Amino acid sequence: MSKTLIIGAGGVGTVVAHKVAQNHETFGDILLASRTQAKCDAISDAIGTRYGNKKLQTAPVDADQVPELVRLFRSFQPELVINVALPYQDLTIMDACLEARVNYLDTANYEPKDEAKFEYKWQWAYQDKFKAAGLTAILGCGFDPGVTSIFTAYAAKHYFSEMHYLDIVDCNAGDHGKAFATNFNPEINIREVTQKGRFWENGQWVTTEPHEIHQALTYPGIGPKESYVIYHEELESLVKNFPTLKRARFWMTFGQEYLTHLRVIQNIGMARIDPILYNGVEIVPIQFLKAVLPDPGELGENYTGETSIGCRIQGLDKAGKEISYYVYNNCKHQDAYRETGAQGVSYTTGVPAMIGAMMFMKGIWRKPGVYNVEELDPDPFMEQLKKQGLPWHEIFNEDLEV
Repeated sequence: MSKTLIIGAGGVGTVVAHKVAQNHETFGDILLASRTQAKCDAISDAIGTRYGNKKLQTAPVDADQVPELVRLFRSFQPELVINVALPYQDLTIMDACLEARVNYLDTANYEPKDEAKFEYKWQWAYQDKFKAAGLTAILGCGFDPGVTSIFTAYAAKHYFSEMHYLDIVDCNAGDHGKAFATNFNPEINIREVTQKGRFWENGQWVTTEPHEIHQALTYPGIGPKESYVIYHEELESLVKNFPTLKRARFWMTFGQEYLTHLRVIQNIGMARIDPILYNGVEIVPIQFLKAVLPDPGELGENYTGETSIGCRIQGLDKAGKEISYYVYNNCKHQDAYRETGAQGVSYTTGVPAMIGAMMFMKGIWRKPGVYNVEELDPDPFMEQLKKQGLPWHEIFNEDLEV
């Protein structure tokens, strides 16, 4: 029987574990590992209570340490590792997969711990190694990146002869009742949304000040929300894999109170990622901040509202005529919590990670080398989205606002 190993026991890891357990016939024996085994045990117990006798095996592992990862991989012998740990740990996990001969999937690209830099180059450099080993590495299989990339590939396959303008739009219209909290790992979240904006236009990258470009966009079932152009990692792979794109941007909604908190955090130095000396001990301010902010994995119980994430695309259809297309998913935080005990942002990342793993385990996405998800067949993935809790909707030839 096949075996699947999940690394990471935060909000996303919780969702992945629940969804893998729901589809256990595809994944076989399941092991959940994290630095803190108690978190894994709590998730396993919840799954056992929810589904009955489907508790997962658990183990501690330090994902920064290749030898420790290799020992775990060789002991359990999984066919696939689902990496929902920190992006800093992507390369150590990939190294361990190569050494132990295990296939790999993640939801976010590698970034150095000491620099807020989001690039795929470090992971793309593994292409020859994975190909030579006969192993598959699937990159960026969350929602954005992930489903948004699949949406784009689906549009290219079925509707467009040329895509010219791509705008990925991400709205969280939820309310968790906290004065300030991030929806996933605070360290990663704050680094992501406070960096300079960046988008692709006419064959080159254009850099802006943080949140410089913004406008109100209307989200289905939600209404108008102020949306800001930020840089997001899937843009790098999408403009590479779809070279007809003349412009590609990523928009995310932020409330004014959230932006005010971010400005204060930056102004007082709490967003710094370099170590400082405090009482004779080196600490990283943003890591200390993470320790005092609400745990994103525990926001779900009182979270109301919904997310709306999709792609707005303009270009030429298969007959060469102009076409506009909007494909999106809305996800209610309450529904996500009832099913998995996690809020909607974790749910929309964790479900696609499970589906991507399913595509591999069924042999559909099994291909030696390193691939972003838009390079793989989108159709069976899109079909599973409907079945696994993330139904999508299409709008043709209406005003895209962008």
